[in-house]
Amino acid sequence: MRPLVGVTIGSDHRREGHFLLRKDYVRAVEAAGGLPVVLAPGRPEDAAELLARLQGLVLSGGGDVDPVLYGETPHETVTDVTVERDHFELALARVALDVNLPTLAICRGQQVLNVATGGTLIQDIPSSVAGAADHDPERERVELSHEVRLLPGSRLRQVLGEDRVAVNSFHHQAVKDVGRGLIASAWSVDDGVIEGIEAPDRRFVLGVQWHPESFWERPRGFQPLFESLVAAAREGRR
Repeated sequence: MRPLVGVTIGSDHRREGHFLLRKDYVRAVEAAGGLPVVLAPGRPEDAAELLARLQGLVLSGGGDVDPVLYGETPHETVTDVTVERDHFELALARVALDVNLPTLAICRGQQVLNVATGGTLIQDIPSSVAGAADHDPERERVELSHEVRLLPGSRLRQVLGEDRVAVNSFHHQAVKDVGRGLIASAWSVDDGVIEGIEAPDRRFVLGVQWHPESFWERPRGFQPLFESLVAAAREGRR
């Protein structure tokens, strides 16, 4: 049987009362051999019971994480904060780490993973990083924006099989102080912004700041990330 992989979903800030998720997340999990289950924001106290029924987790992209959750006053550029989603996904991330659930955290998801472990975020790259590259250009989802370098010996380097990769980019925030139990495993070549994190003592916990799901139909994309997630999910918890 295909492993069940939960995929988080956020609010549609353009249509009140609606959720929003790009279908690429679901298709990427399917193409990797997993059975995707969409997870709408719920009660944080239900996270353990929910994840007990799943074999893997994808923390998807979306709006900014509330800076209050990592002890900072919101910058004027912070946007599309959804408190319900923040608290639910932080609970999911913490439980997933506790039970060694294979997890792939994407863009906002990487930021959630970092905050869940006590880390902090750069609230606005353009105003906070000297000489910052454009991390949120007006481009199509599959257009590559810049290169990232990968940490030798890291799980991310092992999965992608390259020392450097070109990535797409749609974010104005990023990891600042890395959370407990995590290491940085990718950086923007142009300005040193952290683009990947992972938990070395877990079977498979990776975060990337770009959007690998956008390439699920394309050759030489980032499907190995989803394939590795699903392979770890098949193995069960250890």
